[in-house]
Amino acid sequence: MKLTSRSEYALLALVYLARHETEGFISIDVIATAQGIPPKFLEQLMLALKRAHFLRSAKGQKGGYQLAKRPDQISLAEVIRLFDGALAPTESVSLNFYESTPIEKEKKLTKVFKDIRDYVSQKLEKTTIADVIR
Repeated sequence: MKLTSRSEYALLALVYLARHETEGFISIDVIATAQGIPPKFLEQLMLALKRAHFLRSAKGQKGGYQLAKRPDQISLAEVIRLFDGALAPTESVSLNFYESTPIEKEKKLTKVFKDIRDYVSQKLEKTTIADVIR
């Protein structure tokens, strides 16, 4: 698994919104400036997060985005999967995005990568946005 800038920036935006949850809706410009994210890029990410029901939005002068779920209900794994797909180091050991790969020919190699997948998956599934803002 290698994080793309899409998932990294999405996580940064969610962390920012979680830290400022009591402030109501927050504009893309405020989040982009605070987290160093290109505003146009952030806009695309926020729409994807909204479609996935992590965020809600409001239009107008006091519009922007806010979390649609509590920070402790958003795991890092689900955000990363939304933007980057599999958490596994190779598709042949992925539970959600399986595809055959050459490494399957060697069962012991496959076992090593399954162990890595399990550790990464468990860690990211158990870690929420709330955990990283404390």
